[in-house]
Amino acid sequence: MPEKDEEIAARPSFEDDTTSGKDEPMPIDETQTISEKPRISPADPQDSLSKAKGDEDPPPDDGCDPPASAVADPEAARRTSSNRPVHSVFSKRQKQYIVFMASWAGFFSPLSANIYFPALNTLAAELHVSSEMINLTLTSYMIFQGLAPTVFGDLADMAGRRPTYLLCFAIYIAANIGLALQSNYAALLVLRCLQSSGSSGTVALANGVVADVASSSERGTYMGYAMAGPMVGPAIGPVLGGLLAQFLGWKAIFWFLAIMAAVFLVPFVLSFPETGRNVVGNGSVPPPTWDTPLLVYLHTRRHTAASAPALARTRSREDALAAQAALAATRPLRWPNPLKTIAIVLEKDVGLILLYNALVYTAFYDVIATIPSLFAQIYGFNDLQLGLAFIPFGVGCSLASVATGPLIDRNYRRVAAAAGIAIDRRRGEDMRRFPIERARLQVAWPLLGVGAACMLCYGWVLQREAPLAAPLALHFLMGLSLTGAFNIMSILLVDLYPRSPATATAANNLCRCLLGAAGTGVVAQMLEGMGRGWCFTFVAGVVVGGSPMLWVVQRRGPGWREERRVRVERKERERAEG
Repeated sequence: MPEKDEEIAARPSFEDDTTSGKDEPMPIDETQTISEKPRISPADPQDSLSKAKGDEDPPPDDGCDPPASAVADPEAARRTSSNRPVHSVFSKRQKQYIVFMASWAGFFSPLSANIYFPALNTLAAELHVSSEMINLTLTSYMIFQGLAPTVFGDLADMAGRRPTYLLCFAIYIAANIGLALQSNYAALLVLRCLQSSGSSGTVALANGVVADVASSSERGTYMGYAMAGPMVGPAIGPVLGGLLAQFLGWKAIFWFLAIMAAVFLVPFVLSFPETGRNVVGNGSVPPPTWDTPLLVYLHTRRHTAASAPALARTRSREDALAAQAALAATRPLRWPNPLKTIAIVLEKDVGLILLYNALVYTAFYDVIATIPSLFAQIYGFNDLQLGLAFIPFGVGCSLASVATGPLIDRNYRRVAAAAGIAIDRRRGEDMRRFPIERARLQVAWPLLGVGAACMLCYGWVLQREAPLAAPLALHFLMGLSLTGAFNIMSILLVDLYPRSPATATAANNLCRCLLGAAGTGVVAQMLEGMGRGWCFTFVAGVVVGGSPMLWVVQRRGPGWREERRVRVERKERERAEG
């Protein structure tokens, strides 16, 4: 049947799911729900979709069950009615595969930054430049790490995730090949900027992919999985960099990155589906042929030719083209606009979150960037030993991504129960009166406290040149707590901008990378002028002193969010009337 052909075209081939019914795009109210309504018509019965997807997410249990008060409340019952389309037609296994691939792609940006650290001293010696000049390659990398996603984020929200991923990796592989072939400082500086531009967009894209397939009630867990890849980078990057630099030379680092990226592209091109909601809605609208995974394209052609008559194939193609055209009309192709990121930064609640998240990230990066120089001075480490010293920090970062996700979702359910709102994982909740700021930030407070305390202790441990176990233990705790805190704030940003999650994440990258670049640019002078103890005491004081910004967001954020929703609705009405 045409409908079945259309559904198969919209789905990846790694799992057989069939759905009856024809989906047509419909206009979307971009501010009505945090979970963002799918761009398909709810005309077809959703029960048939649920029955056809035996591998769909299980119904909420235990903490997810609505409280008795919510069930008895007519208003709550109205809010949780299942007449809305599902948030995503992808099955649970498909979501897991999609998020795994997004996590793997996001792994390259922090890997490229951290694999470079153990070779800094060797590079300075071979290129005959000072350590300050080599540190400039770190600063420039972070600047482009903040700037590039403002372009790629807007491009992904407009043209789709797959083509943006492919563009990012084409730039990234070319930059790594160039870095492996160059032998002077100017080329190193320029190509590191290009390398950063290609890899940094993948983190923003990963957050966008999670927002595409996961509703607000499960977003914490899936975002934790998506961030696990980027957080593994600090754990194994310095180890790999130390091994490669010690035994094969620093150029082997960049050959390794180029080969690894090419290996990633093989399963990506074959099987990663388009998830951008401006392109495929909730996954039920088939993407354009050029944006379809190769295995899905071949499977669809073979199935259509074998099972559908010519007239049915023609109708199926016409229906798919009509659905694609309706979505394309809402996203006219244009040059990506980095200024959209600036508009997000200027929102009151978002601006405060971005500023404080950037402060936490800068404190985090000040610790990482000074490990090579400080540990070489205090403990006399070589490149390989410096790489191994990063392991506790990286393990803490990786654990934070996985461990905080369930905590975030559990607190979401607790706040929802207190507000009398039942959880609907498949369709999402109407979040206009939901205190999403409180549900997210309550988990961040204790992590920030632990992170600031550990940073304070870290400075004085280094000042006293304590045994190696002490700073390594503090590395693990700082990686766990600080990473968990800014991951939570990153999830909140996606919650506030579900229609443009990649652009919102790009705004986050812009603020934290630019401030982080400034921090790494002055931390060497701070260490020299203030000493190790007072330097990190000052950094910890900045983290604590800026924390009232989150309290303001928790108290005033829902009102500001409602003001923004009303303003956007008014502009849409005026645009429609004009």
